[in-house]
Amino acid sequence: MVKDVVYRTVAEAKGGGRNGTSATLDGALAVTLSVPVEMGGDGKGNNPEQLFAVGYAACYMGAMRFAASSEKIGEVPADATVQAQVGIGPRAEGGFGIAVTLKVSLPGVDRAVAERMVERGHFICPYSNAIRGNVHVVTILE
Repeated sequence: MVKDVVYRTVAEAKGGGRNGTSATLDGALAVTLSVPVEMGGDGKGNNPEQLFAVGYAACYMGAMRFAASSEKIGEVPADATVQAQVGIGPRAEGGFGIAVTLKVSLPGVDRAVAERMVERGHFICPYSNAIRGNVHVVTILE
């Protein structure tokens, strides 16, 4: 549980959910949403899985940087990348679920140090904490 919320944002979806619009109330972000072609839509807008992938990749990179700095376990290089692949599909129990693969590249970082950064990133990242036990996440250290 969060002890003290230090930042909060509010977004509102309008229209048909996956076929509509969504925007933050402060006007900083607005997207037109559409169902992907693979799911029977026209794919002309963005979808929640893309938005989740963008957010998770950025948040996880930040968490690794925080861990590296605060725990003095190394330095995340400027050319480091996190690629978040987010998939959606039906669950055996009914409804839908997501699956995530994170591909992490830490060029020039010793393998043992990189593995520690990846591990601590999952401990620190609020996205990892939010979905732990509910979403299958595979992390690949390249």
